[in-house]
Amino acid sequence: MPLTKAKAAVKSKSKKFFYYRIFDDNENKNYLKSVLTHKQVEKYLKAFEKTHQKYFNSEFAEHLRKYDRKVEIVEVQDISY
Repeated sequence: MPLTKAKAAVKSKSKKFFYYRIFDDNENKNYLKSVLTHKQVEKYLKAFEKTHQKYFNSEFAEHLRKYDRKVEIVEVQDISY
């Protein structure tokens, strides 16, 4: 049974996001939001490492955008009360 446009839209909206804590060569810590699984991110990281001498979170996020257009670096801030 083929998917109707409405069903396809609902199916695409229900994608699960994964969050990864990443560190680059400057020891900057960021969080990355993506629909890519851990296994996929590791695969793309190995490809990224082959073409880069230094690793920066923003460059890695750009690399991942080839595979997940919505990947983004998420800024996390502390709060105390």
